[in-house]
Amino acid sequence: MAVATTTAESLVEEVFRFARSLRRAVTAGDDSSPLPQALTGVLTILATEGECRQTDLANRVCVSQSALSRQIADLVELGLVDRKPDPDDKRASRVCVSAEGQQKLTAIWDRRAQRLRELLCEWSEDQALDALQSVRRLNNTFTEDALAQHDVAHLKSIAR
Repeated sequence: MAVATTTAESLVEEVFRFARSLRRAVTAGDDSSPLPQALTGVLTILATEGECRQTDLANRVCVSQSALSRQIADLVELGLVDRKPDPDDKRASRVCVSAEGQQKLTAIWDRRAQRLRELLCEWSEDQALDALQSVRRLNNTFTEDALAQHDVAHLKSIAR
């Protein structure tokens, strides 16, 4: 069952608009958290995944290892991430969210959730759950595709 072209075009436009408006809405007045969005994203994924090798995290975030290395260096410098040698491969390192990083992340997400609750004050719980289900399904579809594309690109770079 294929999606019509016009529906797909409208969905692309709305998803991009949604991402921009969500970011603006939940971070409005959030001056107490100067952590850039990209670093917040890396910190969130690392908190979800748990301690891992930087190379594995780069694959999960779908960024190059050099880009992630810069972000991890920033997070380590801020005291939000701990980095230690990988016991299985001395050339690699393992990273995990520090206690301070977990506190920072919890504070960021608590503020954002509170802001979203304020914005959705006219919504019923069922409406919010329906929206959550749709967003979650889109996210899962996009993530699966992004990971597959990243894996293909990674394999091509290894083959060169």
